[in-house]
Amino acid sequence: MSTKRLDQLKAMLKESPHDAFLLFALAKEYEKLGEPETALRYYLHLEEHEPGYVGTYYHLGKLYEQAGEADLAWQTYEKGMEIARRAGDQHALGELAAAKMALE
Repeated sequence: MSTKRLDQLKAMLKESPHDAFLLFALAKEYEKLGEPETALRYYLHLEEHEPGYVGTYYHLGKLYEQAGEADLAWQTYEKGMEIARRAGDQHALGELAAAKMALE
């Protein structure tokens, strides 16, 4: 990710600090940069402040897996599955279920 892209996302976030998509985009960009700790902070912020943003749970779970935190990953997938069910998001539900099954 270029510094320009990061600066653009951060500037947009200053204008819309609660925009779940921008928070998610920053988390993904930090993952691409190889900064999982920073990505984790953004995902955890989303989980706490925008719990209905279903995409968070798959990517947060994968980050936990990469960190060797299988229990946290499993719990995250489980939580995401419940939120996806409530939202009627069958695609996300399927992805989360597959990720969870891969851990079992």
